[in-house]
This record gives sequence, structure tokens and C-alpha cells, in this order.
Amino acid sequence: MANIERNTGWRIWWQLLRPHTLTASFVPVILGTAIALSYGRIHILLFIAMLVASLLIQAATNMFNEYFDYKRGLDTADSVGIGGTIVRDGIPPQVVLNLAYLFCFAAMLIGVYICMATSWWLALVGTVCILAGYLYTGGPYPIAYTPFGELVSGLFMGLIIVLISFYIQTGTVTMTSVLLAVPIAILVAGILMANNIRDLDGDKEKGRRTLAILLGRKRAVAFLTGMFAVAYIWIVGLMLFRVESAWLLIVFFSLPKAFQAAKLFKGKTQSIQLMPAMKATAQMHTLFGMLLSLGLILDFVLTT
Repeated sequence: MANIERNTGWRIWWQLLRPHTLTASFVPVILGTAIALSYGRIHILLFIAMLVASLLIQAATNMFNEYFDYKRGLDTADSVGIGGTIVRDGIPPQVVLNLAYLFCFAAMLIGVYICMATSWWLALVGTVCILAGYLYTGGPYPIAYTPFGELVSGLFMGLIIVLISFYIQTGTVTMTSVLLAVPIAILVAGILMANNIRDLDGDKEKGRRTLAILLGRKRAVAFLTGMFAVAYIWIVGLMLFRVESAWLLIVFFSLPKAFQAAKLFKGKTQSIQLMPAMKATAQMHTLFGMLLSLGLILDFVLTT
């Protein structure tokens, strides 16, 4: 049984946000904005609005996860890797659900500003993103219970957020922006894969059919390692095919973190033992995305 301390004070609400997952929302926004640098002036207010809206949607998704996993009996006071606001800290489930709705409403208000400044088509895209966050663990057929969680998270929290962030600055979507978003989408999916590897045994007992469960622990770790490799190879390909400059190779400074994450998964099966591996996976995604953004910024600065 895991020995997990109860949160107190402000830490209750901070852990409810599941802060280790929030990189999946702000890194794509920063990358999309960095890609837009070479297309003209950056609108700082739109950047800030997009950043805050993405963080709100990610936090709301985490709260929906907390609420619906509790309602379905997946979370207990000894569960590892959860906010624990309901099962450990005693916050009423309805408070968590209402707070999630409030965060979604706040994101929608910010979205109105973004749409007024750009295009109302984004209202549709934003609504779909919020709906995907709800349906991840909510609704009659939660995405989290299927093998498609990594695909959905990579698509919405990786690819689409990068492209929206790029679009609100430029008014268009280019093939280059799509290609640059792909490795971040892969690594966002990697964060979820790491989470599902950690929770594999418990999820299997509760009837989930995640990709990690279908592959089995050993092959799931190999698959995650392969996702890391594809992200780096993709960057090399962009340089070799002259899509972007060699400045993008700066992402390889994050390679030691990728090796660390892969190594931390080896030979461990207990959830509490795998927490460092999951943390390293999230850190690797953050470092990779920030270095990729830095490479684009350096290329822009040094060629203009």
C-alpha cells in the first residue's frame, strides 16, 4: 500500500490542478507562437489569452478526471499519481465538478476575445477541444478507458493547440507549422502513455483497456521509448529536407532526459516506483518543446 500524505491548505487546490501535466498545455502554445515569429509581429495579448485558456482547459480536464474516476470507483486514498482532492483531502465531489465547469466557462470567455480578434471558426475548434477534455473521463464511453487516449491527447493537446496558437498570430495554417507540431503531439501522447504504464495494473483491475494494457508493460515501455526516438528523428528529417534550419538540432540537449525517462521505467512495476519515470517523461516533453521553440527564435533572430 502506498504511503501518501494528505494535502493541506493551498496544496489541496494546487494538487487538484495536477501541475505536472500542465506542460502539455503551455509548451504547445509557446511553440506555435515561436513558429509564427517569421510571419510577422507577435500579438502579445493574443499569446497570453491563448496561454491562459489552454491552461484552464487542461486544469478543467484534470478536474473532470478527478471527479469521474472517483464516481466510477477508480480512485482511493492510496491511489498514486492523482490529485487526491476528493478521496484524500475530503473536498466534496460536486465542488470539484463545479470548479471544472467554472474553468471551462472562463476559457470560453477568453475564447470569445480570441475569436473577436481573429476568426469565429475558432469557437467551433475550441468547443471541440473542451468537449474532448470532458469526454476523456466523462460520458458513457470515456476515452480514458480505451486504447485511443494517447491519440486523442496528442491530437488535441499537441497538434491542435500548436496550430491554433500559430493561426491566431498569422491568420493561416501552413504545412511547416503542421510538421513542427508533430513531435510535440507525439510527446504529449507520451506523457499519457507514461501515466498509463504507471497505472497499468490498477487500470486493468478496474476494466480499462488502455494502449499500455493491450501492449503489456514491457512492450508499452518499448513503444514509449520509440515515441521519444521518432520525435528526435522527425527533427533531423525537417533539417535534412530543408524544412527548417539546423538550429532545431538544439533539441538534442534534451536527449539525456529522454534516456533517463526510459531507464527509470526498466524493471519497475509498482506505481509509486514509476512516479520518477513519469515525471522525467513530462520534463523531457517540456525541455524538448522549449528547446525547439528556442531554436526557432534563434533562427529568426540570426537571419533577420
